[in-house]
Amino acid sequence: MTFTIKSILSGLILLAMSQAFSQEPIRYLALGDSYTLGEKVAKAESWPYQLTAYLNSEGYAVQDPEIIAVTGWRTDELRDSIVSQNYRPDSFDLVSLLIGVNNQYQNKPFKKFKTEFEDLVQTAISLSAQDEKGVFIVGIPDYSLSEFAQEENFKNVSSRLKRYNRYIEKISQRYGLAYYPLQKLSRPLHREKAMLAEDLLHPSGEQYRVWVESFKEHVVEQLKRF
Repeated sequence: MTFTIKSILSGLILLAMSQAFSQEPIRYLALGDSYTLGEKVAKAESWPYQLTAYLNSEGYAVQDPEIIAVTGWRTDELRDSIVSQNYRPDSFDLVSLLIGVNNQYQNKPFKKFKTEFEDLVQTAISLSAQDEKGVFIVGIPDYSLSEFAQEENFKNVSSRLKRYNRYIEKISQRYGLAYYPLQKLSRPLHREKAMLAEDLLHPSGEQYRVWVESFKEHVVEQLKRF
């Protein structure tokens, strides 16, 4: 009888411990530029916050994202900022990366982007306690049809962004990372004023919602593997 009671108590303790562990909040780091920051929209409307709200509604205890992103940042500027944070490896569970549009916009050498982007991917993996399972890469959206881009008469934006996104997808595959493309989805959305912020260039909260809709279930599948 004593052995049975001890066994039951031990089982209950182990169950309680496992439940407590499973309820540990998920730490989320979002790396990027104006698209990750949510330029010209409220913080809650940015796509990392909208994704976090969805994940929490699905029963995953995800902390508010820690966002390392500034409007206008290129890959080198993001890399330098991460270094300055002095993060330890495994500081987060979920890490997202969306970067490169300003390398394209500022016409920086593509070869330099390739090196810096791969460095950022390696850094993202090292910062996730889940390694490759905890990282996802978001492709660069296509702003070529936005009113701003049309007024500025930008040339060959889509074709240049395709080159960037092809490389981003290639590196994602090389490292076994989830990759969520946005170029085809976002391009026609930039024709609609409701999908743009007040500057007629950056996405509105509604466009960010559409982005999240396109990959949120895939992120849930990633969390299931944690």
